[in-house]
Amino acid sequence: MADSPGQIDRVLADLAELPRDWHDCGLVSVDALRSIVRHAGPGVAHSVETGSGSSTIFFSHFSNSHITFSVDDGRSISQVWKSNLFRPASVRLVEGPTQLTLPSFVFDDPIDVALIDGPHGYPFPDLEYYYIYPHVRTGGLLVVDDVHIPTIRNLFRFLREDEMWKLVEVVRGRTAIFRRTEAPTFSPTGDGWWLQLYNFHHVPMTPIARLRSSLPTPLRRRLKALLGRR
Repeated sequence: MADSPGQIDRVLADLAELPRDWHDCGLVSVDALRSIVRHAGPGVAHSVETGSGSSTIFFSHFSNSHITFSVDDGRSISQVWKSNLFRPASVRLVEGPTQLTLPSFVFDDPIDVALIDGPHGYPFPDLEYYYIYPHVRTGGLLVVDDVHIPTIRNLFRFLREDEMWKLVEVVRGRTAIFRRTEAPTFSPTGDGWWLQLYNFHHVPMTPIARLRSSLPTPLRRRLKALLGRR
């Protein structure tokens, strides 16, 4: 069971006192964690993160059931598990490189909050997004940390223009918070690149392709299905 708002405030205050070198992989800012609370509500049922650290401690209080995909680089797992602030009963650790653990993982429940903060090298943030985005429920949050880094900034730019997401806040220029819209989930096994607004806005298209992209989503998808039968 998630903690009460007052208890969450106390946990965040304690996390704000952690030294910058608490572990060697950097910490999600407490300001960003406070923003998650503000946008998600007093507590959530199911959450997921890639990476581990102070955010894992936060989610152990904020979420009824939290999954963290991580390796112990820079003591990012071991520091959490030995902390008196951590509540391990609500957290499931999937230890190992996310490049290997996420593809085979089966999500049993819709995700209320997902935090992408695992390996930052290209294309790993995009890979994590691929395996997580179909499971974020309508109205849920997708949080992407360290968007000032170019490899992650690429993902941020795409999400900012995608119809599945609405950007609600960027905290300290580093942590982007998106809300899942009611737009249909983009097929993770198809193509349909012309259906994605990021491409529509930035790639020159033929008049027919531009007209097709300007149609309402249901008509675009119907047209795609019809063309696929020919």
